[in-house]
Amino acid sequence: MLLMFYVGKIKEYKYTPGERFEVTPEMKNEFDRDGFILVRGLFTKEEIDKLYKGLQLGNIIKHAFNLPDGEKMNSKMVVWNHPGNDYTGRLGRCRRLVDTTEKLLGGEVYHYHTKVNMKEPHTGGAFQWHQDYGYWYKNALLFPDLLSVMVAIHRSDKGNGCLKVLRGSHKLGRIDHIRMGGQNGAEPERLAEAKKILEEIYVELDPGDGIFFHCNVLHSSAQNHSDRKRWVIIPCYNKMDNDPYADHHHARATKLHKVEDEDLIKCNEFDDLTGKWFMDPSIDKTIIASKVNENVDSSEEAPVNNA
Repeated sequence: MLLMFYVGKIKEYKYTPGERFEVTPEMKNEFDRDGFILVRGLFTKEEIDKLYKGLQLGNIIKHAFNLPDGEKMNSKMVVWNHPGNDYTGRLGRCRRLVDTTEKLLGGEVYHYHTKVNMKEPHTGGAFQWHQDYGYWYKNALLFPDLLSVMVAIHRSDKGNGCLKVLRGSHKLGRIDHIRMGGQNGAEPERLAEAKKILEEIYVELDPGDGIFFHCNVLHSSAQNHSDRKRWVIIPCYNKMDNDPYADHHHARATKLHKVEDEDLIKCNEFDDLTGKWFMDPSIDKTIIASKVNENVDSSEEAPVNNA
């Protein structure tokens, strides 16, 4: 069962654990209009606690890298391209995410990649205003038929650098992006004009809350100057009929084997990372990154994407 209610100007949905998650025509219309839908309690406290426990073991986090924000702070990130059979892989394959994504995008999808973004207390860097398709366009994707699902692991609010989105900005189409630190950011003049007419929303999330957002939605987040962590997990999906026309550093169309929602909490596999294909940032020419505890010169000229 899915309940809908309002808080301020943001329409929210509430997921009821144990019941099938259904995308209503209203939800689909909202996604098409605004570029996102916000779901409270998408994952239970027990499910998120188990996820965090698995991440703390370090087998996944050891693949993390630093992403400079151009303002002297870094966020840590780890990215894997195939879901795998561990707990994080079950999360990325559960019907709660995949079925919903397929209804919102209008067709079969595959797992493009999942990332964990980690903003540590007092040091976690910002993410510049950008569209995900501003990066992914360079990965030989012809159509913007992708979305991401950001799920909070810790409380995410204005104090520790929560997500911000421009409502309806996916309708702008792909905007040119330029280098900003180790990242790509939306072209400033066009961004400034878009912000004059589109509503900027702070997406504050409790652990387990999730937001599904289109790959052309402009979004950003501020630095974390608080004494609290802000970790999120973000599975990303692409439509099967949007297979890239060339190989690159993310997955090409690969059949996604869904798991039932109730199977997630039953999974106790945290060590088997077989087949996940962790991304090496040195081969991703859309960013400039470094290994954790390794410095990077964020003023370095960006290499040309060769995906």
